[in-house]
Amino acid sequence: MMTQKQKTLTIYVLPLALLSIPLAGNLFSKEVNWSASDFLIAGALLFTAAFLINLVRNKIKKQSHKVLICIFILLALALIWAELAVGIFGSPFAGS
Repeated sequence: MMTQKQKTLTIYVLPLALLSIPLAGNLFSKEVNWSASDFLIAGALLFTAAFLINLVRNKIKKQSHKVLICIFILLALALIWAELAVGIFGSPFAGS
């Protein structure tokens, strides 16, 4: 059984693990071309999502509400990430 501290640590280590994937791609491949600002924006998005999920875990009591809010946070993260990556909505936010 994981303690509360271990769960919190896991939530904040996961974004670092996810960011290490494009970092390794940048170092060992010519196809991955992330700049420092790409890493900064991705890190801000991932750590904000991790912070919000941790906040929901600590403040919301009802399990079904926790799950729904966390799904909403992850969906928002995915939509923002996709918009920044390929501009699926064609908004000025993505540089279109």
